[in-house]
Amino acid sequence: MSGGGLGLVPILIGFGLATGLVGRKKGSSFWMWALIGVVAPGIGLLCAFLYRWDRDELRRECPSCGRLVKLHDSVCTKCGTELYWPDRAVAPESGLRPAA
Repeated sequence: MSGGGLGLVPILIGFGLATGLVGRKKGSSFWMWALIGVVAPGIGLLCAFLYRWDRDELRRECPSCGRLVKLHDSVCTKCGTELYWPDRAVAPESGLRPAA
């Protein structure tokens, strides 16, 4: 019974790569999604497909450094300033218009 579980390794690597690529395409971290794909192969890939598109998220401008960050971020990723709910939102990267 040598190498009984080794046949599962290429399958897990394949699910990890597929899940990571789908997550990356949607604008998220490849490595985070690849890890999810290896740990939970079928469910992880399904979750990656159902995950939101980060490019469609509204953005806002940091009042301290001017960097555009996602509307749901509570801290600026560049300067660390705590962000409060903005008076106006900036259009998403995809160019979709915000809902009124």
